[in-house]
Amino acid sequence: MKPKTSSKGDEAIERVRRICLALPGTWEKLSHGEPTWFAGKKVFAMFSNNHHSDGHIAVTVPAAIGIQEMLIKKSPKKFYSPPYVGCRGWIGIEVNRVSDDELSLHLQQAWRLVAPKKLLAEAGGES
Repeated sequence: MKPKTSSKGDEAIERVRRICLALPGTWEKLSHGEPTWFAGKKVFAMFSNNHHSDGHIAVTVPAAIGIQEMLIKKSPKKFYSPPYVGCRGWIGIEVNRVSDDELSLHLQQAWRLVAPKKLLAEAGGES
C-alpha cells in the first residue's frame, strides 16, 4: 500500500530537490519509496512525505555529533529524531517550518559530511 502523501509534501519535495541537485555530484533516486539524494555513493538526504502516515513532511539528514540533540532541544517543532537513522545522529527537519536559507544550510552541511574528497574539492575546499 502506497503511503498517503499531500500536495504540501509535493511542494516540499521540490524545494529539497532544487537545493540538493545544486550541490556538486549529487544525484537522486527512490529509496524506501521516497526521493533520496546521494553525494557519490552515500546518502545525505532522504525525504519523508508522511512516510508510514507519521505526519512528517520532512527531510532527514546526517548531522555532526551533538547537533541532533541540540537542534531538537532548541526547536522541537522544527526538528525530530527520525526512525531508523535517528539513533545514528540523523536529524529530521520539518520542511515547511524552515526557510530556504536554513534548509540550504542543513542540506549543505549534510552533503559535506558524506561527500567524497573529490567532490569536496570541487565545491571549494575540503572540510
